[in-house]
Amino acid sequence: MTTEAQIAEEIQARFLAEGAVHFDADVLQPAETLLDLYGEDLRGRAYITADPLRGEMMLRPDFTVPLVRMHMENRADPVRYAYSGKVFRKQEDLSGRAAEYHQVGFELFDGQDAARADAEVFCLFADVLSGLPLRAVTGDMGILLAAVRGLNTTEDRKAALLRHLWRPARFRALLERFGGRTPVPDTRAALLAATDPMAEAGPEIGLRRRAEIEARIAALRADAAAAPIPGAEIDRLEALAGLSGEMTSALGALRDLAVEMPQIASAVDMLKRRLDALGAGGVAVETLDFEVSFGRTNLEYYDGFVFGFLPDPSTGLPPAATGGRYDALTRVLGQGREAPAVGGVIRPAVIAALRGKGPA
Repeated sequence: MTTEAQIAEEIQARFLAEGAVHFDADVLQPAETLLDLYGEDLRGRAYITADPLRGEMMLRPDFTVPLVRMHMENRADPVRYAYSGKVFRKQEDLSGRAAEYHQVGFELFDGQDAARADAEVFCLFADVLSGLPLRAVTGDMGILLAAVRGLNTTEDRKAALLRHLWRPARFRALLERFGGRTPVPDTRAALLAATDPMAEAGPEIGLRRRAEIEARIAALRADAAAAPIPGAEIDRLEALAGLSGEMTSALGALRDLAVEMPQIASAVDMLKRRLDALGAGGVAVETLDFEVSFGRTNLEYYDGFVFGFLPDPSTGLPPAATGGRYDALTRVLGQGREAPAVGGVIRPAVIAALRGKGPA
């Protein structure tokens, strides 16, 4: 009987055979770095503790962030990494989803040809998972990011939309307000209408100083005075976010959209190069599923190609594998330096479950 541990060893051995360097990360990671990246929302999904010497620490929610930090400090491209170990994430309900589970990962740092690197990682995962009842899905966060950056609105509004792109409900609420389709909340309207909002504010308490509050009020007033995002642009953005289909047909639809959304043209060209690289790698791109918004709610540090290998929903199992490109993350952790990177993780427990060996 092949156990989960044996499956993990087999997968890691395969990754190492592809020229990957073994990587390991401490179970406890500095919380500040992760919270800076993902925001305070991460507190609700991570296990955090206090260390008397090192401050807030977090049980590692993934291997990617510590790996990127190490790479940006110590290594040059190109290089491949492999890792294997447990990660820890709180669950929102008692659905039976594991709060700690094993991941085996592969990461490729190579800035020479992004499309070819994307295809290499996807093809490797497809080969490792071949023979299992899984549906492969791809997407491209870079197309959505480019669409938002090209909106006819202020830089502050675009920054707010980009910050909440991975939270569709918040994103849509902002988009509706910036487009003038929903009114400004009454409390904010009263604040903006006041001649001197700080006149009866009382003594300064808490962490925010008067200058910070006044700067925020000025920003809100500037936003209120800005013209709404044109309705046609909002409609096109929503159509783009909902686009899905087989990869080759989706490419045609995206090219049509790019006529009216020229800001996405470069990202669509990148999708074409990736499609060609996948085809050269033996992938049947004419039947490969593509969703522009795939991974939008749970792959938040990816900024380009994304992919997943999904069991049938009736199994109740999580994805067997997910991954994608995260160039922006390397810029943040590299303090301005960039090392284009793409990778992904496999959950051995899901493979074991699909083989009928136990729960995932």
